[in-house]
Amino acid sequence: MYIIAGLGNPTQEYAGTRHNIGFEAISALSEAWRIPVEKKEARAVVGKGYLRSEKILLCKPQTFMNLSGESLRVLAEYYRVTPDNIIVICDDINLPLGQLRIRPSGSAGGHNGLKNIIQNLGTEGFIRIRVGVGEKPLHMDLADYVLGRFGAEEKPVIRNAVNDVVGACETIFTKGIAAAMEKYNRKDRLL
Repeated sequence: MYIIAGLGNPTQEYAGTRHNIGFEAISALSEAWRIPVEKKEARAVVGKGYLRSEKILLCKPQTFMNLSGESLRVLAEYYRVTPDNIIVICDDINLPLGQLRIRPSGSAGGHNGLKNIIQNLGTEGFIRIRVGVGEKPLHMDLADYVLGRFGAEEKPVIRNAVNDVVGACETIFTKGIAAAMEKYNRKDRLL
């Protein structure tokens, strides 16, 4: 079984913000794989289903971004999912808008949601898919930037990035993470 968790903040107030790109990706996976994400469990909204023969739990933690690991830890313990079978999708201000960075493990890189997950799981050894939301303008506060919404010209780029997340997850399951990294970590995919 795999858990795929998209990070974001609950409530309509945060819908469509840069910080909620993980929730957007889970919604896209839900639609593509026909796995409804509507059941409440372990302070998350989840959906269970299959992709080919793999059992999948799609998850949107409802603990707010900085406490995402609390929900994910409970789900991982309950379903007996090891960290190497967890995929976390989150925003990244250090990547150009729409670029993906897939890694089998690594540090939090300044992302508080990932930091909390690492603390709660006790390891950095889980797959992460970071989605570039663009660099914060110099004059802007970081919180205001990540809690801001995408502009009209950015929305098509983000839509493509979310579609790439779906493709990347499918590639991870069918060909492995190395193939997903080779295909989706490339900067030329943005051109």
